[in-house]
Amino acid sequence: MLCKMKKFVVLIFFAVALCTPVLMSGTTSKIDRGAKRYTSIDNSLLTVSSSVLYDSLNLNEFGLNEKAFKYAWKGYLKMYSKGQLANPGYFSIIDFSQSSCSKRLYIIDLQEMKMFKHTYVAHGRNSGTEYAKSFSNRPESHKSSLGFYITGTTYSGIHGLSLRIDGVEKGINDKAWARRIVIHGADYVSNDFLDSNPFTGRSYGCPAVPLEERDSIINAIKEGSCLFIYHPSKLYLSKSKILNG
Repeated sequence: MLCKMKKFVVLIFFAVALCTPVLMSGTTSKIDRGAKRYTSIDNSLLTVSSSVLYDSLNLNEFGLNEKAFKYAWKGYLKMYSKGQLANPGYFSIIDFSQSSCSKRLYIIDLQEMKMFKHTYVAHGRNSGTEYAKSFSNRPESHKSSLGFYITGTTYSGIHGLSLRIDGVEKGINDKAWARRIVIHGADYVSNDFLDSNPFTGRSYGCPAVPLEERDSIINAIKEGSCLFIYHPSKLYLSKSKILNG
């Protein structure tokens, strides 16, 4: 009888062990950033200055702040040189110095050297109303966090297809995983919403994107691409080790 009980306990243990990764994948386990590079860039880009690249991509015409791009490119190069980017072909910048009524998400295709997506993105409800002005790394703050992130794997949650992101700046955004900060779609981030509201809706801290563009955005930038969330916050710009290291 004792032997049968032991076998039963062992079977239960293995059943739990097999199920745990699935159950934990959307909660507390650390994200998989992607095991291999499935996009690539021309290595000559690594020697191009931010100002030359900014002009080459006509980013001024899209309304991207040149300082934001300068900081973003510096961080991208540093992360790329450290082998942190499994998907270096896409490079995303969110410019939170802009109104949420503006298209302030810029996704650059570095393989084709063009703007892949230029669209709306939400900030956290406690970061501000039309403009994001306050940022936090604290769980339950319902605020956005600035700095550099690496995209992870996808999952299907309450918002449908969603993308995990991993904050890589200690004390600035490294609690993004614990806070369940992800990229997901939302109907409050759209032209239709703005037609009857003074600014886009706000999230609990997630950079939510338009529902109709969600899948194409997530499938392009998933698994190891660089995301930079910018604001001219003196605290962030002085504290970031990526920008100052």
